[in-house]
Amino acid sequence: MTTDNTNDTLQKFIFDNAAVRGEFIEISSTWREIQQRHSYPPAVRTVLGEMVAAAALLSANLKFNGAIVMQIHGDGPVRLLVVECDSDLRMRATAKLAEGVTVADDASLTELLNAGGKARFVITLDPVDKMPGQQPYQGIVPLDGDDMATVIENYMLRSEQLDTRLWLAADDSVSRGLLLQKLPRHSGKDDQIKQGSEADELETWNRAVMLASTLKQEELLSTDIQTLMNRLFWEETIRVFEPAHPRFHCSCTREKVGNMLKMLGREEVDGALDELGQLAIDCDFCGKHYSFDKVDCAQLFVGGDTPVEVLLPASDVKH
Repeated sequence: MTTDNTNDTLQKFIFDNAAVRGEFIEISSTWREIQQRHSYPPAVRTVLGEMVAAAALLSANLKFNGAIVMQIHGDGPVRLLVVECDSDLRMRATAKLAEGVTVADDASLTELLNAGGKARFVITLDPVDKMPGQQPYQGIVPLDGDDMATVIENYMLRSEQLDTRLWLAADDSVSRGLLLQKLPRHSGKDDQIKQGSEADELETWNRAVMLASTLKQEELLSTDIQTLMNRLFWEETIRVFEPAHPRFHCSCTREKVGNMLKMLGREEVDGALDELGQLAIDCDFCGKHYSFDKVDCAQLFVGGDTPVEVLLPASDVKH
């Protein structure tokens, strides 16, 4: 399922003569599509929306054809947050809450996800054209930070050794964000970036962060990208690239759901069939319904090994 939304915009820019790049993101139609089948408490909605903006910002610099998957496995009222964004900025996202919980409207990230201090933040880079035997790259770290921006900044510094700053905001209508990143000198990775002296680049970086730090969440939520860019960086010499447009897309298929059932194992699947008669599975991302009866499930286990590729926890077997 795909929704094409040219209103949603990711805008890249770079500072002239400095290895400093930036991106603005504004996601409205796609964000409303993600929320359409779920009624998340406001605090959960805010965190998931900020995660959606962050995933789009990070995926804009993928150097391969594939996807970035961000997950938080929580030990509070929220057990799982998942956002997936591919190199074409096709996105999907979902959240799973513990049964029967009540979430305060002003609950913090720690209260939602890290109440016991055991939450984990996971980023997976999954190329489409993997070599035989190649597994997706996955980085797993403790949930380090009191808000989503800080969590990702800490991850990028620890795992990628890149100075990265983020400003994120989301409500029920829009998910927005700003990313600034100081790139390594003489990396040779981007010939569009002209490098100046080390002192000048550090000064540019510090000035850009200082200017962006004047941005408040209320302004980020209510102001369009062009106005924000003019307000923050009107004295800077920057180059702006053609905008890209995120859109909602769910990649679920009957084959992928079947592979998920195979991963459960024949014994568990047969036990569920004996109890239920058939398995009814809804995709958590888009709501599409899949049914597997005893014949369907028997065919899954004929002449095939259990798949080694781990799928996103996107489906639930309904009782």
